Amino acid sequence: MTQAALPSRDDLIQVGHVHTAYGIKGWVWVMSRTEPIANIFSYGPWYLDRAGTLAKVVLADHRAQGKGLVAQFAGCEDRNSADLMIGATIWVPKSALQTLAADEYFWSDLMGMRVITEQGVLLGCVDDMMETGANDVIVLKACDGSVDDQERLLPWVDQVVLKVDREAKCITVDWDPEF
Repeated sequence: MTQAALPSRDDLIQVGHVHTAYGIKGWVWVMSRTEPIANIFSYGPWYLDRAGTLAKVVLADHRAQGKGLVAQFAGCEDRNSADLMIGATIWVPKSALQTLAADEYFWSDLMGMRVITEQGVLLGCVDDMMETGANDVIVLKACDGSVDDQERLLPWVDQVVLKVDREAKCITVDWDPEF
């Protein structure tokens, strides 16, 4: 891994993480956040974040393995080296991804956004996103000024999500805070 010419965190997007070691020759299981999952290998360069330290890595090899993905990084040639990668998050430059339409968003761009009702009631801030198969779900946690400290799950559907203001970091929803 090298430390030269690292991009700003704002210019990166998380596309997966290293789950665990695979075998004894330095391979690791890769958990992808891309759709389809193998697309993770189409983006690069890769940067690994291990305990807050970002470093550029080079993929030496990769492949599908069963229902998952495995990869080997250049210079990672044994199980001990692979074990050091466990838990590292995988980041790529946002510029490596396709340009999104005006009504499309990277989940990472939604994190921390305030979610308010049409009446201006602050429901919370985006803490996570989940894929359920039917539709995505916004996971809200309380933040300063929230109506209560309740965790909320809101469906990401047109009837609920009315507007996303990237500049104001705010999502307006049609939702009853008592629901």
